[in-house]
Amino acid sequence: MANTTGEIRSTVREYLLEHPQVGTKEAASELGCSRRTVRRAKAEIGRGFEQEKMPRILIFDIETSPMEAFIWRPGKQYIGPDNIIKDWAILSWSAKWFYESEIMSAVVTPREAKARTDRSVIKSLWNLINEADVVIAHNAARFDLPKSNSRFLLNGLPKPMPYKTIDTLQVVKSNFAFSSNKLDYLNLIMNRRQKIETNYSLWKRCVAGELDALKEMERYNRGDVVALEELYIELRHWVRPHPNMGLYCEGSGQMCPNCGSENLKWEGKYYTPAGRFKAFRCECGAVGRSRASDLTKEQRRTLTISV
Repeated sequence: MANTTGEIRSTVREYLLEHPQVGTKEAASELGCSRRTVRRAKAEIGRGFEQEKMPRILIFDIETSPMEAFIWRPGKQYIGPDNIIKDWAILSWSAKWFYESEIMSAVVTPREAKARTDRSVIKSLWNLINEADVVIAHNAARFDLPKSNSRFLLNGLPKPMPYKTIDTLQVVKSNFAFSSNKLDYLNLIMNRRQKIETNYSLWKRCVAGELDALKEMERYNRGDVVALEELYIELRHWVRPHPNMGLYCEGSGQMCPNCGSENLKWEGKYYTPAGRFKAFRCECGAVGRSRASDLTKEQRRTLTISV
């Protein structure tokens, strides 16, 4: 095996492209690397499928400008709309398609930053979300998507075409009890890529119209997207319900709804109050069940349910 992380991943990707049906455990044993490295490489190459046969999964993040308002004192307080001097707007966005290496981004001009407008960057973000089958963001439900939708509406853009959403923050909150749910902390404890460090002064410099600050904001934003992709790969088998990849991928067999792999290990049973199903574990770590019950017609007929 090669020595550097980049060389190892390159070697693993080449091996997987030549042997698309090999399992994670077998590939890791053959190549002398960790299973995590193999799972990461499989994600990068689209798990053996051609990209045009995979769903369009968009990973994105936005940065917004702070509001300016008249206040009576520091600390928590109600600030009415009449107190607002300048409203917020999007400063920059960054995004990438899962399975692909290109990172896309845009940042407003110094004049737009000072005026709290974002017309030059909002249509390109809308285009990506409009094209996506699945959209992923950290705090998507309460920040990135409602904020983006607000700016779409104010800039005269229609509602994007339907898409599914994965909010990694909600996944973490519903499954774990980490000391912090911030993206940077999560990647730190998982030994994954971390965000670029910054502080609040960067936002103040941006809304003052400093071109260098806006360029730095865009670079910071791009780093967030890469860190988010790393986190999603770690969490993917915990996402429930995950948009069913079997509805998007073209394949001949049963697929993992979380990742699209056909390498499923059927073991155990899954029970509901009125049904029993075969259960599986995918090589990505996700667990699931068959859609059809394995009870016979007679067993279903005699089954009782408590009330």
